Amino acid sequence: MRITQPTRRQCITALAAGLAGAALPALARAAAPQTAVEVWKDPNCGCCKDWVSHMQANGFTVTVHETGNAAVRAKLGLPTRLGSCHTALVGGYLLEGHVPAADVRKLLKDKPKALGLTVPGMPVGSPGMDGPEYNGRKDPYDVLLVTKNLMNSDVSTRVFTSYR
Repeated sequence: MRITQPTRRQCITALAAGLAGAALPALARAAAPQTAVEVWKDPNCGCCKDWVSHMQANGFTVTVHETGNAAVRAKLGLPTRLGSCHTALVGGYLLEGHVPAADVRKLLKDKPKALGLTVPGMPVGSPGMDGPEYNGRKDPYDVLLVTKNLMNSDVSTRVFTSYR
């Protein structure tokens, strides 16, 4: 059996086909539509800006309203006790505070009957509260799924994801 060496043209063709095949998944990801997020925040809040950057880095398209978030939070029916420094809407769900992008993706995939997700307060180590000024500190926190109570105007929560 005689083994023949490929021609230069065959090598170039095979290399080009391999590169094109490797580029296709990246092109498909780039062409995939990004999920829109609308955010209300204080114009002077740096951690909100960092959370927006986290969401953008994870494939979300973010529109920011620099008007504060108390009025929109109240309009959407989230009690102040579950509040944080920014409020967002994505896919018909409310997001309050430093919710990780992975939890937002899970929410949008699972589509539970809920108002949305909240990370009350501003826990250090959550997205947007994880900058160099915190020296790597990570406090435990829970992402809560918020649902409307059927019998009254209040809401209920349960742990959606726990970060320890």
